[in-house]
Amino acid sequence: MSKINLGHHYNTLYQTARKCILENNYQLDALIDAEDDLRQGITLRICPPETVKNNIQTFLKTLKTVDGHQYYYPNSDIHITVMSIISCYSGFDSNQISVADYILEIESCLKTVQPFQIQFKGITASPSCVMIQGFLKDDTLNSFRNTLRKHFKRSALQQSLDVRYTIETAHATVVRFKSPIVHNTKFVKVLDDFRDFDFGTFTVQNIELVQNDWYQRKDKVNILNTFKIEG
Repeated sequence: MSKINLGHHYNTLYQTARKCILENNYQLDALIDAEDDLRQGITLRICPPETVKNNIQTFLKTLKTVDGHQYYYPNSDIHITVMSIISCYSGFDSNQISVADYILEIESCLKTVQPFQIQFKGITASPSCVMIQGFLKDDTLNSFRNTLRKHFKRSALQQSLDVRYTIETAHATVVRFKSPIVHNTKFVKVLDDFRDFDFGTFTVQNIELVQNDWYQRKDKVNILNTFKIEG
């Protein structure tokens, strides 16, 4: 799998999304407030420390002054997806699988993984959301992802790795569009102002396996296991 240049990738995403927002050509999430949204799956995720998440809330607070009608992630829900093991679908429940088998598989993949750093610097966007840019100091995370792919591909465990897209970034989604953006020029101005904002660098020493809804909302997340990265 070829490496992507994260800076170039994030910038391309941002310029495309920026144009979409200014031209009112963005996408609204019709399910985010739906009480009958039963989509669930299991995910390996990284949760940034509170200090970093508090810096993100400074950005979100500024955006809210321009448009308070979008979906803004609280600290409890901000995460980086390491890998979507089973992508969310209606009717999934972790009681249908042997969680212990998944834990063993992941522990096997983690044996040679050392703690690694992620820098949250700047924001990017898509036509449906706003994200914090995550930059990797080395190739540890993506090597771990490739190991997961190999192990799960040869296992008999239910999985849907890379079905939606091949994940190579370390971003965190923090805003989802659910209502028309009334002041789109002002909204984009805030995005531009935080384009290169340094939210902080942190060392990843724990990874969580969770059953989750599409948005990783705290009240719909069940932590199945926490893996400590010891190398």
